[in-house]
Amino acid sequence: MDGKAENNLHDQNDQILLEGFNGQHENVGLDGINATPCSDENCREENTSGTSSRDMADNLNGSMLPDIISKRVRQQKEMTLEDMYNDQYDYDDDDDSDWEPLPGPTAVIRWFCVNCTMANQDDVVHCDICGEHKESGILMHGFFASPFSQEAGLIDTDSVVERCKDSCSPNLTSNNSTAVGFDERMLLHSEVEMKSHPHPERPDRLRAIAASLTTAGIFPGKCYPILAREITREELQMVHSLEHVETVELTSRILSSYFTPDTYANEHSALAARLAAGLCADLASAIFSGRAKNGFALVRPPGHHAGVSQAMGFCLHNNAAVAALASQVSGAKRVLIVDWDVHHGNGTQEIFEQNKSVLYISLHRHEGGNFYPGTGASHEVGSMGAEGYCVNIPWSRGGVGDNDYIFAFQHVVLPIASEFAPDFTIISAGFDAARGDPLGCCDVTPAGFAKMTDMLNVLSGGKLLVILEGGYNLRSISSSATAVIKVLLGETPGCELDNCLPSKAGLRTVLEVLKIQMNFWPTLASTLTKLESEWGSCLVENRKKHTKKRRRAVAPKPWKWGRKTLLYQLLSGHLRYKSKRI
Repeated sequence: MDGKAENNLHDQNDQILLEGFNGQHENVGLDGINATPCSDENCREENTSGTSSRDMADNLNGSMLPDIISKRVRQQKEMTLEDMYNDQYDYDDDDDSDWEPLPGPTAVIRWFCVNCTMANQDDVVHCDICGEHKESGILMHGFFASPFSQEAGLIDTDSVVERCKDSCSPNLTSNNSTAVGFDERMLLHSEVEMKSHPHPERPDRLRAIAASLTTAGIFPGKCYPILAREITREELQMVHSLEHVETVELTSRILSSYFTPDTYANEHSALAARLAAGLCADLASAIFSGRAKNGFALVRPPGHHAGVSQAMGFCLHNNAAVAALASQVSGAKRVLIVDWDVHHGNGTQEIFEQNKSVLYISLHRHEGGNFYPGTGASHEVGSMGAEGYCVNIPWSRGGVGDNDYIFAFQHVVLPIASEFAPDFTIISAGFDAARGDPLGCCDVTPAGFAKMTDMLNVLSGGKLLVILEGGYNLRSISSSATAVIKVLLGETPGCELDNCLPSKAGLRTVLEVLKIQMNFWPTLASTLTKLESEWGSCLVENRKKHTKKRRRAVAPKPWKWGRKTLLYQLLSGHLRYKSKRI
């Protein structure tokens, strides 16, 4: 409960992993969960083989922890959020078994920033990365706390959670209210073992948002909180396979486990995932039926990477997919899901890629498949008769900001969504594309998120549900979430972003998407023609510059090390020759 494991737990894990391939032990659980057995004396490990997943699920009704056998001990290593994080910050770590961005404990490191989790030396008072104070008050009153000084907390963290809890009601009585779903039990989902670096998906994410909303007098206050319920197994099986549901449930009997190197679970994670999915389902039903105007699901663990049969990318159950199907049970015929998380929602796409009643639109970093999870190219449009109902807008670089996002909304998202004419709209609202996020490394501001929310709010008669996904800078995520909820409450976005000039890379991405999607949405043809006439000359000119640069850089490689080194550098552009004017 307090996040601490036994002192020798990590050493035992290492020893078990080393001995596993000799047939002595295995530290891998059902469907590849890397499991740490419970410390209870009734729990034990045996080298038993051939146990099926159904037998193991049935054995959970007994008094002992079942023998945990691996279906796949090792898989080919795939890129994870951890790998991307390492590449971004040049950490060198070959161990792919845990979340270990740092090579190991370093004597000079004394504290990790509560805002962005970056490591800092003991003699530093402010974080070297984000500038947050060593003893920041962000968990006490959110982004309203000064990042530069330690402040007396206006609101205690526990009181924030208690106020949210006490004000929750199982019934919504006003159809003019904005509903917020929250449950403090979702804070129990955390990484048990103490790593050399805090996991970015941590309970403080919800605490910071709740503190910001409470300080602003929004929640509880202007919003109507509702109680969470646990999603049923039958509801989950509308989205996930039975094997996946049972695998997640298995973690409730294990102290610490891992689905992937960066997707952890503890004994409370299955409950937190059920509560998150249940809240999203109930909010969707309440909004579509008119018992609430719109809503925000303040939930974790996130969900858009969770597919039909796998948990990955910090996600266990797909909350947006559960909400979409719940709205359809309530009567919605067409559901729009807009995913602006900086990572592609591969799980949501997989679930609905053959479904014409759900339109999935995702804006994300892709970089030719080199950004996690590697899916979401513009040519992924759906299948089996549902082509065109999957729209991917894959950014080719980091640093993408408000202008590119709003430009894509104006020329791709809204035209397609308007033609689709949804009865219900869901936003998979990951705030890891926000400025300052350590994983997303993009530049969207709270005003940008508010503007995108405002643009989507005109669809489906305002029946809009926003579901929290990623976002790992507490100041960015709390300020962005607050800006979005203010729009749900009826406030206008803080600044106008109507006349947005995109970057050249962003323009190329939008044009590429239009050329593909116009085959399924013919009204986009006129938009493509207009943009090419307005911006085509700019792209051609830029392409010529790149061509000239490449030609100038050609020089025989051996010159680099011979007597012609100077000439090689000159031809390669490393040196510039300046003529003297007389």
